[in-house]
Amino acid sequence: MHLTATQRRVLQVLQNGMPTTLTPYQDMARQVGITTDELLDLLRKWRQEGVLRRVGAVVNHFRLGLDAGAMVVWNIPPRRLHETGRLFAGFEQVSHAYERMTTEHWPYNLYTMVHGQTHEEVRRIVEAMAAAAGASDYQTLRTERELKKAPPTYVAQ
Repeated sequence: MHLTATQRRVLQVLQNGMPTTLTPYQDMARQVGITTDELLDLLRKWRQEGVLRRVGAVVNHFRLGLDAGAMVVWNIPPRRLHETGRLFAGFEQVSHAYERMTTEHWPYNLYTMVHGQTHEEVRRIVEAMAAAAGASDYQTLRTERELKKAPPTYVAQ
């Protein structure tokens, strides 16, 4: 894909992560040297063209005081997968809910990342999720430590 100079600057600013301000899009547009409307129009265009799937913040849950977390993998019947994914994504303690293919030795097709202040709190949240969905086949994979959390680099600075 050929990028104009402005598009290249937008991508460079995006890959550095969202500013932690009350006006992140305005601040990013200012860094690029365009208006906020121009930035948002370009992001919408990229989304419509499939160049960009989404723009979102990379949250450091530990810095927010959420010291416990777990990836919970669920074996959900395919006919209920999307409904259950939406249900789980509605829990405020869930930062990710997505589908994955199963294999012969790994039947789990729905993955959720659950955060809490303690491991006991995470356990209670997972139990509430299971009860809400009527799900009983799942595994909780506790977070021991975070190895890396950084946005990808697409354009060299």
